[in-house]
Amino acid sequence: MQSSSIQKIQKRDGRIVAFDPQKISTAIAKAFSATRENDGKVVSALTGKVLLELLKKHRGITHVEDVQDTIEHVLIANGYERVAKAFILYRKRHSEIREAKAFLGVSDELKLSVNAIRVLRKRYLKKDDSGRIVETPMQLFRRVAHSVAIADRRYQDYDYVKTEEEFYKVMAALEFLPNSPTLMNAGTPIGQLAACFVLPVPDSINGIFETLKDMALIHQSGGGTGFGFSSVRPRGDIVGSTKGIASGPVSFMKVYDSATEEIKQGGRRRGANMGILRIDHPDIIDFITSKQDLKTLHNFNISVAVTGAFMKAVEKNQNYDLINPHTGKVTGSLPAREVFDLIVTMAWRTGDPGMIFIDEINRKNPTPAVGPIEATNPCGEQPLLPNESCNLGSINLGKMALDGKINWARLKEVIHIGVHFLDNVVDVNKYPLQQIEQITKANRKIGLGVMGFADLLTKLNIPYNSKKTLGIARELMRFIDTESKKASMNLAKTRGSFPNFEKSIWKKKYPRMRNATTTTVAPTGTISIIAGCSSGIEPLFAVSYVRNVMEGAQLLEVNAAFEETAKKHGFYGRELMLKIARKGSIAGFPEIPLRVRQTFVTAFDIDPEWHIRVQAEFQKYTDSAVSKTINFPQNVSKETVEKAYKLAYKLKCKGITIYRYGSKKDQVLTISEEVRKIRPELQYVAAHEEYAGGCASGECPF
Repeated sequence: MQSSSIQKIQKRDGRIVAFDPQKISTAIAKAFSATRENDGKVVSALTGKVLLELLKKHRGITHVEDVQDTIEHVLIANGYERVAKAFILYRKRHSEIREAKAFLGVSDELKLSVNAIRVLRKRYLKKDDSGRIVETPMQLFRRVAHSVAIADRRYQDYDYVKTEEEFYKVMAALEFLPNSPTLMNAGTPIGQLAACFVLPVPDSINGIFETLKDMALIHQSGGGTGFGFSSVRPRGDIVGSTKGIASGPVSFMKVYDSATEEIKQGGRRRGANMGILRIDHPDIIDFITSKQDLKTLHNFNISVAVTGAFMKAVEKNQNYDLINPHTGKVTGSLPAREVFDLIVTMAWRTGDPGMIFIDEINRKNPTPAVGPIEATNPCGEQPLLPNESCNLGSINLGKMALDGKINWARLKEVIHIGVHFLDNVVDVNKYPLQQIEQITKANRKIGLGVMGFADLLTKLNIPYNSKKTLGIARELMRFIDTESKKASMNLAKTRGSFPNFEKSIWKKKYPRMRNATTTTVAPTGTISIIAGCSSGIEPLFAVSYVRNVMEGAQLLEVNAAFEETAKKHGFYGRELMLKIARKGSIAGFPEIPLRVRQTFVTAFDIDPEWHIRVQAEFQKYTDSAVSKTINFPQNVSKETVEKAYKLAYKLKCKGITIYRYGSKKDQVLTISEEVRKIRPELQYVAAHEEYAGGCASGECPF
């Protein structure tokens, strides 16, 4: 390639940066790729001609618009009109994106999507007292990296300046992102960086309302709360001190729900809760049916804590005992199969309740001597002790593919950086309550997980619903678990093990460990929108769809890997993308090659069994739990839902959440033809601005 005496290039925002001729070559190659006319020698020759043209007009510095004008001119002058047209369309689309970002008032050096910018603007970027945005996405990542890296100064085992740069680069490259409270609050007066909390609910009025106050403080700071209500005496019980009648756990859940409605998390989103009740609590029927009107407990996900004894009673069609938590006495019994059927029916009808398999959770409790686990965070992926908190972060697996293979070397590096980052968060975090700080620092639980799993599969040309995917899920999570443990042990060499290490299950397996848990698979939600990847381990929710990005405005979004594949195979076209966006899935498009249709399957194309088997493979090598929504089409039978619950238990998942499309009136994903009959304006698959995949009900903002 011909060298250039042009040293600098001026960007559209006025910045002057180093001139890189390789970017011209890349732009021309992409234009050729869009027309299936790619030829390396032609691209190289045309790049040289563009550089010659620029040299005639410039010495030392040029402008990005002039470079792009010159590329257009050279392509046309050399007879590549179709390629020039593809390049012009590319410029036009990116110009529209820049205009949309300008409308949002955000300067974007990282070239994120319009929707990523909108989400950042709404929730994450710092504002002044008048509400004006005062930082860019790049500055946000720098703020977070600096605030978290400072913890290194306590230990002197790392150069915190070098650490800051590592943290910044891994976030700016969208290879790893921490949970939302860290992005929002690091380097701000709030300073509360954890996402997950579990609070105890004692069997007393004073205790119940003390917990309510604690919940409010956590929600204000951006965290979500989980509660085990199993200690609360049942409805109708006599209260000894007053001789009054107890109202039961569901009534107090409604009080918590009302309070949540009035509190926005950090002023930026509605609070989220998880309510859990043991299957043997006398009020279990009230709990299972508590959301059947689709109006009650709107700010709660609910799950039944199911025991192994109950599941055996279901299998044998036996009764099981109900136990009053206040007295410890058996108060009656219920037919297990009928109760199980009721759970299935309510989940089919409303999406709630889910199930957590409480015995399996406590079998894997890393600190059983400290106490049993009774509840999880709002999405179920983080079982915690009472008053315990945890911070999470996710690796973007879509960035871990290289030439059609997994880049294991880079993945290892990002795992070690991620563990270091999350362990630092435990130290720099400003805890909302002293008792939470105490137990959190005693166990130092962190949750390193993944997002972009579906994107990785498409880059490997592997269908989600295949045995190969199960093998990859198992291999990936085993690798992440192994390397995260190594990273935790490395930190413990100089920083010490977590204080409860001697009481933990790790004492017999490892010489030291910095963190009681290292891995969690969360439903990444808005951080996957920022990263431009699929959510958690969920399959793609659509290949092409429209996104509601601004007031009344919609933008067509096409999965990036699919768009690249379509251009490579020569079937890409905007009309086809719009046609696909009417269905979301490409299953019924014979003009698309079969292998492509098999690779780019969507959530509703996949049999529920595959959803659960993928979850189970990740769970095998995850310390905490795996958040996964089993999406069902609208016409699914209750029997199919029942099989899903039983399979999840059989495969030793720690919990299961299902959602039947259309079971809630308001959804964050719209694809149903029936809905379009009622609302004809919904011509396309439509996704809410903050929907990234998983549960389409929109009741969990994480």
